Amino acid sequence: MTAPLTDDAVGKTVVDVEGKELGIVAKVENGRAYVDPDPSLAEQVLASVGWEGEDDEDYVVTEDMLRRVDNEVVLRGEL
Repeated sequence: MTAPLTDDAVGKTVVDVEGKELGIVAKVENGRAYVDPDPSLAEQVLASVGWEGEDDEDYVVTEDMLRRVDNEVVLRGEL
């Protein structure tokens, strides 16, 4: 089991098990990360300083989909 998702994940890059970048965490709420698949430079900067937000493009990642969270958020291979 991985550590729970917290606000510390906001601004981190989300990658698949092979290391392919899938987006950045824009917001964390109730154990779910809202991932922006195509963040602008401004969105990346805002997320990195904690000015989180979500929009219609974002997709949801839940804790059971995670392999680990460290300097990036890594998804499991068998989703």
